[in-house]
Amino acid sequence: MDKQLQRELTKWLKSQSKLAKPWLMLSVGMGFLSGLLLVAQAGLLAYILQQLIIEHTDKYQLIAHFAGLIAVVALRAACSWGREVAGYRCGEHIRLHIRQLIIQRLHQLGPAFIKGRPAGSWASLILEQVEEMQDFFARYIPQMALSVLIPVVILVAVFPFNWAAGLIFLITAPLVPLFMALVGMGAADASRRNFTAMQRLSGHFYDRLQGLATLRLFNRADAEAENLHDAADTLRKRTMEVLRMAFLSSAVLEFFTAISIALVAVYFGFSFIGELDFGHYGLPITLFTGFFILLLAPEFYQPLRDLGTYYHAKAQAIGAAESIVTFLNTQADDMSQGEQPLPSPETIRISLTDVKVLSPQGQVLAGPLSFDIDAKQQVALVGPSGAGKTSLLNALLGFLPYEGSIKVNGAELREIDPAQWRQAISWVGQNPLLIHGSIRDNITLGNPLATNEHIRQVADKAFASEFIQHLERGFDHPVGDRSAGLSVGQAQRLAVARALLQNGSFWLLDEPTASLDANSEHLVQQSLNQATQGQTTLMISHRLDQLTSMDKVLVLENGQIVQQGHFSQISREGLLADMLSHTDKRDLDA
Repeated sequence: MDKQLQRELTKWLKSQSKLAKPWLMLSVGMGFLSGLLLVAQAGLLAYILQQLIIEHTDKYQLIAHFAGLIAVVALRAACSWGREVAGYRCGEHIRLHIRQLIIQRLHQLGPAFIKGRPAGSWASLILEQVEEMQDFFARYIPQMALSVLIPVVILVAVFPFNWAAGLIFLITAPLVPLFMALVGMGAADASRRNFTAMQRLSGHFYDRLQGLATLRLFNRADAEAENLHDAADTLRKRTMEVLRMAFLSSAVLEFFTAISIALVAVYFGFSFIGELDFGHYGLPITLFTGFFILLLAPEFYQPLRDLGTYYHAKAQAIGAAESIVTFLNTQADDMSQGEQPLPSPETIRISLTDVKVLSPQGQVLAGPLSFDIDAKQQVALVGPSGAGKTSLLNALLGFLPYEGSIKVNGAELREIDPAQWRQAISWVGQNPLLIHGSIRDNITLGNPLATNEHIRQVADKAFASEFIQHLERGFDHPVGDRSAGLSVGQAQRLAVARALLQNGSFWLLDEPTASLDANSEHLVQQSLNQATQGQTTLMISHRLDQLTSMDKVLVLENGQIVQQGHFSQISREGLLADMLSHTDKRDLDA
């Protein structure tokens, strides 16, 4: 990873920590207090041993010191508990904020952008990669402060007793972070490669799991299992690479820490046998001094060792942040993010002038397109597969960028508040998406203003009550993911009820009767005909026999309008006539 990019990602991560500053300060404060108590604990223990071994003091005279030692140990345990809780809350608060940023960005970019990547990669981004930042905020950031504060406290306690031991601490301390940085330079790259492999495997597995039935029908399950095995093996190698870096880092830190502690022990050993005579300010080195400093020696390096242990968490966080920051900085050209209120939302009229619909990457999907939809006009959009019909609908919904002009009631679409614009739209697609919940939940979609009476009315109008009343729990009947437990026709009638509850003044219908049996198609079409009376409507239709009732028909081919007008005017020649002839031929063959 480029060093400049690594610095920028680290800076971004640290900027997020400001959101949980109180928890962060509490975590550092608890750790610092624990460091102070550590010095007191070492002092009490060294004093007790000095009195018992050297001074031969009766142990009953030291009961107060024993009680103080127990109290200090208990307080240190409480501080450690408080530090863990504060660190967890800090990480939790920041993770929730980052997830919110990602979801808001997904909401801004829209479903057309989301479909460009496997669903598993989004799950990995929102769940796994954000989760990997927990230890960075909960442990690494507080430990950075403690790795400076606690050694300083210990140096302040040691130097008044023995300047030679303090000098050893002072000289050897920089070795730990120095070699930690040298060993950890490649950890961020290893973590980034690991996250990339994890995203690839997650997306691959999730998509293949969705299409498992199709893969088995076409006898491709074994081939896809082999592909999954290769992706899993790649992830295994990347994970082992990260673990190898982590173990190497820990081994190096332990090695240099052990050497530093050994130097202090050797110094006091030779001092006690009279081979060394310096560092004691003219006073003999006592058992208290030697034992007190030797107790503090491991603790002097412990914050630096912990920082080295959590350095792996930093590498993981940087690897995860690269994908997250890249996504958050993703630009979708001219996406509808305006703030202008929608003029006269009770009636919708739309005018397109030289509109080119673009993909999120800027490729032209359809256009140039120019046509008008007058208020309360019923317009049908037809054309062969791939003509650009769905792309046009996505542009009207604000899910795809466009060039040219789309005016709604005289206001440019990209300048209108997208939430207000979508509130004015009642949309029914060919593949209704039902969420995990009850039938009531799927009709209201969390609308707090929907009453039970209103829900029953829209269900009646959509002919959904016909099957709901036969369910044991009625509107509380549970619906599984992807409409589990309901037929396609029943799910589509719930989608129509949902659109009726929206009560929009502009109806967008994307082949709403596709893949339905004759009875369900009749009911859905009847409910839609009633709902769209007197409302501006744009419908993509695969049933050419429905076009006679429309005020205008738009015929698309290769992303451009090749015919437009009333059905009776344009059905005698051109592409529409060819489509009608093919339809008639299929009907005769059937």
